[in-house]
Amino acid sequence: MENHPLDIIPVWGLFVTTIVFVFAVVEIGFRLGEVKRRRNDDVKDAAVGSMVGATLGLLAFMLAFTFGMAATRHDTRRTLVFDEANALQTAYLRADLLPQPHSTKIRRLLRDYVEVRFQWNGTQDLQKAIARSDDIQQRLWSEAVAVAEKNPDSVVVGLFISTLNDVIELHAKRVRIGLKSRIPTVIFFVLFFVTSLATVSMGYLAGIAGKRTNTVSIALVLAFSSVIYLIIDLDRPQEGLLKVSQQPMQELRQKITISPP
Repeated sequence: MENHPLDIIPVWGLFVTTIVFVFAVVEIGFRLGEVKRRRNDDVKDAAVGSMVGATLGLLAFMLAFTFGMAATRHDTRRTLVFDEANALQTAYLRADLLPQPHSTKIRRLLRDYVEVRFQWNGTQDLQKAIARSDDIQQRLWSEAVAVAEKNPDSVVVGLFISTLNDVIELHAKRVRIGLKSRIPTVIFFVLFFVTSLATVSMGYLAGIAGKRTNTVSIALVLAFSSVIYLIIDLDRPQEGLLKVSQQPMQELRQKITISPP
């Protein structure tokens, strides 16, 4: 997985950190507003309120934009799992039509491959899992080449090789899109920066008005922090609560385990 500076902190830790950070920024803004009010400076609540509203609107836009990016990537990862499971099932069925002993070897390799792919989403060492997948792919391709050399005019062999190409291509897409295509770090920093601006201005408005709006502040802080948590969770496919479902791969695993070659 592509490493980001924020990856050193777990998802739940970032959620707690975000809540504490936003509350602290609101309090700083409130104290600054109080200082301004005590100095009896001519500050109009309406003017500040307009700026606070504009900043909160910008924050809402940033949250929606970033959440859309994260959700799109999550949907893409889920689709790739489904497509890969379909391609592997097709390859497994077509391998049954190949001549022996290649048919048995290929179906055994495909069962091992499905096992590796199924465990991929929960493994702690992704590099080993990817290396294992690449190794099995090389062995599958060697078997396919051997069959093709013996049966150069076979339509069945051609169909199997085409499906095997799909399997290899989907593996590359899952590595590239599923693990390496993540939200740029700069967007997260800008998001936190805009969040701090919006919340400090919100606290400042309460400070110059001389009224603490604890209920509203708590609601907004929790709302913003929750959305940021969801964005971070969606951006980390191996962590958090919103992992990509492996149900298609699990169903395929059960099918080929029940009826092995």
